[in-house]
Amino acid sequence: QVQLAETGGGLVQAGGSLRLSCEVTGSVYTVAWFRHSPGKEREFVAAIMYNEGSAKYADPVKGRFTISRDSARNTVYLQMNGLKPEDTAMYFCAAGRSARAQDVYDINTYDYWGRGRVVTVSS
Repeated sequence: QVQLAETGGGLVQAGGSLRLSCEVTGSVYTVAWFRHSPGKEREFVAAIMYNEGSAKYADPVKGRFTISRDSARNTVYLQMNGLKPEDTAMYFCAAGRSARAQDVYDINTYDYWGRGRVVTVSS
């Protein structure tokens, strides 16, 4: 049974930094972060594939966000720097058993979801 426990997030001024953590229990191949803001669909933010150790990012966050994994702690992190008001959203950790790079952007790849953490960026 896969379980995801998210921590982190909060309120920060534009240009600031926050970190999200997702503790993963169970066997998965890919862990991602998605975000959902009012009036928009849930969108892909970043993913890390365990077998390759490689990461993928959505264009709006490239160069600002970093996804990483601490295998000893079974935890995936999303470090968010240079935050902008448009980054304001509920952020969700997601996990799946697909190991194909082309699948990581697809919300349907992920069978397991955390409850979400709020990130608010003030201007």
